[in-house]
Amino acid sequence: MSFYFVIVGTKDNPIYETEFGTSKQGGDGNSRFTDEQRPMNQFIVHASLDIVEEVQWLQRELYLKVVDNFNNFLVSCFLTAGNIKFLLLHDSKNEEPIRQFFTEVHEAYLKTLMNPFYEVDMRITSVVFDAKIRAAAKKYL
Repeated sequence: MSFYFVIVGTKDNPIYETEFGTSKQGGDGNSRFTDEQRPMNQFIVHASLDIVEEVQWLQRELYLKVVDNFNNFLVSCFLTAGNIKFLLLHDSKNEEPIRQFFTEVHEAYLKTLMNPFYEVDMRITSVVFDAKIRAAAKKYL
């Protein structure tokens, strides 16, 4: 099972993106996307932004669950109070682990946001942030 995770800023710009595989059920944590699939991941997630913007006004929760699907892939979304979108492309429906993953990512993002040298919508290049995201993925996904 492979995952593609992206944080999208307020101007629909990608702030952070990564891909990883599952560490559960004997997985090694490496992504299994083919070279042909990788560009499609960005397309699928970007196309789901329109649906996210419609759904975000209909729900009170920050975790919007599965907002879109394309072929066998699902897109789950988590919104922050500042309208930053966490989007996860995956191929199986596991609501609770994904919610826990998003919660931990949100905490890491808030710590990054408190950095006086970081501005909203700026690309996140921190190695520590990347390690926290990968650790959360290994723990929950």
